[in-house]
Amino acid sequence: MNRIVLLVAALGLALAVAVAASHTPDPAPADAPDTAFSAARAMVDVREIAQRPHPTGSQENARVRAWLTDRMAGLGLDPSEQTGALSERSATRLERWGDTEAATRQIVNLIGVLPGRDRDGPAVLLMAHHDTVWDSPGAADDSTGVAAILEAVRAIQARGPAERDLIVLFTDAEELGLDGMRLFLDEHPLAQRVGMVVNLEARGGGGRASMFETGPGNAQTVRAFTRAMDRVEGGANSNSLAVLVYENMPNGTDYTLARERGIAGVNLAFIGRAHQYHDPASTPEALDQGSVQHIGEKALEAADHFIRADALPMVTRNAVYSDLLGLFFIQYAPWVGWLVLAGAGGLLIVAVWRGRKVGAVTFAGMGLGALGGLWLAISGVVLATAMRGLAGPSMSRAGSPELYYAMLRRLPWLEAGVVLSLLAAALILFGSAQGRRRLVAAALLLSMITALTLYEFSWVILVLGLIAVAGALYSGWMKAARFSAWAGLIALMLVLGVVVQVLAPTAAFLIAWPVLGAAFAAALGGLIDPRLERHISLWPAVIVTAVMGGWLFALGHWTFLGVGMDLPGVLALIALMAAMLARPLAPTSRRGLEILAVLAAVALIAGAGLALGARVIEPVPTEGHAT
Repeated sequence: MNRIVLLVAALGLALAVAVAASHTPDPAPADAPDTAFSAARAMVDVREIAQRPHPTGSQENARVRAWLTDRMAGLGLDPSEQTGALSERSATRLERWGDTEAATRQIVNLIGVLPGRDRDGPAVLLMAHHDTVWDSPGAADDSTGVAAILEAVRAIQARGPAERDLIVLFTDAEELGLDGMRLFLDEHPLAQRVGMVVNLEARGGGGRASMFETGPGNAQTVRAFTRAMDRVEGGANSNSLAVLVYENMPNGTDYTLARERGIAGVNLAFIGRAHQYHDPASTPEALDQGSVQHIGEKALEAADHFIRADALPMVTRNAVYSDLLGLFFIQYAPWVGWLVLAGAGGLLIVAVWRGRKVGAVTFAGMGLGALGGLWLAISGVVLATAMRGLAGPSMSRAGSPELYYAMLRRLPWLEAGVVLSLLAAALILFGSAQGRRRLVAAALLLSMITALTLYEFSWVILVLGLIAVAGALYSGWMKAARFSAWAGLIALMLVLGVVVQVLAPTAAFLIAWPVLGAAFAAALGGLIDPRLERHISLWPAVIVTAVMGGWLFALGHWTFLGVGMDLPGVLALIALMAAMLARPLAPTSRRGLEILAVLAAVALIAGAGLALGARVIEPVPTEGHAT
């Protein structure tokens, strides 16, 4: 019973840590110091800009441009317009939105310069887009970015003259196809002077702002950005996994075009409150002003740092980096990842040596523990995909704009359903299903059928589902001794970390750090009590689970918001690593396992109910968005 208390406490603390690490700062008031960013001051512009939707070519867009021109002039930016023709693809999309004169519309970029001492050297480009989609006022996307830049420029001026020019660019037609940025890069003379870009974006109406994209050879850029973020609450929220994922996604932002041309930069965005993305609900009143504060502070400090630096970062090599709960920022060369994995391997050897001395660890038991970890990963993908099917069909199967935006509104319910189903799978891994093999197999079979019918048919899900069912029926891995099962899980993840280190070294930290933490807890716990029977030997696992688990949960939430609608199974990897951390805390008594079994059943049923209930709570509207 005491182990259940420790398990629940560790996971509860991890969740609390993740929530605390995900909060937005309080918005600064209008009377904040002149040199500081104030969300209250920026909101004045947001409210003016986001009164109504203002897509490219509309009268409302012209009104917004006039307002911005006056504001830029008042800040001494000497604004000018750059005009050009829309691409055929963008004009076609504008026609789909209902603009009968789309073929005659023009791009209108707004450009200004805050002069520095060196008028000929490399300049810093601070940018956002001023257009919106057809039916959203775009308070977040991207009125927040535009307003944050205006407030940042004001604060920069209050700090005194800088070394280099700051170019302010408000692009047009970003929502249509990045036409405004393409026009600037191709035709504007200032484009040749850009040595660093700071771009502001949003996909949703809240959440902490993160740097999710950089240019090639980013080691110096990330280091400089991190230094600049020392003045921002929570520091530099970013990691190299996000950059790798975003580079392989089909969509892009204005900065993506600059990155493809080898221009260094940082791309900032917040993606919380996803239901507001391209939605009529994206109004100034619904906007999280803490998010405005967070992205504004980051934009201010990044731009200010770069324009006052003796030299801009150079293109060198890509770095491995991540913040740790907003408290620390770790950056190193990719080869250092091998040292992290080697350290984890050494600690695991110590743990296994101590356990084997008293018979608490066997190689056969480790094999079963690793097999159980594979079962959890496979079953997790099947369960997560089933939850996705309960929440709604895939976009390719029912690919309407109305469904897409309905699914964004359903994301919180879907995430809860996926997390609860993965919790159920982890509790089964901990041995709660002993004697209930057929029941677990039936649940997995039903989940596989649900995923294949309600989401979409996939041979991958079919094969994984059959493997998961077979693994449940076998269930030998459930009987591995606690320390053996823990060591086997750590060994499994260590091997996976090596594979990722070889294939994608900038992403390997996601596995290497938790493996190092788990191996450290196992080695220390084994040194205290090689049988892990005294509660004091479990405290290293409790602490590591709370801290490293909190980091994983926060990262998993951010990842789910980014790709979870189409790839909910990505959270299975997070669940596997969390289970690796917490594995020794699972009870071994019959009563304890029965309690876990009840919790697993409740979690799975509740998760399915929340995912399915999302269809009722957030139905597909009869008249939806245009894209």
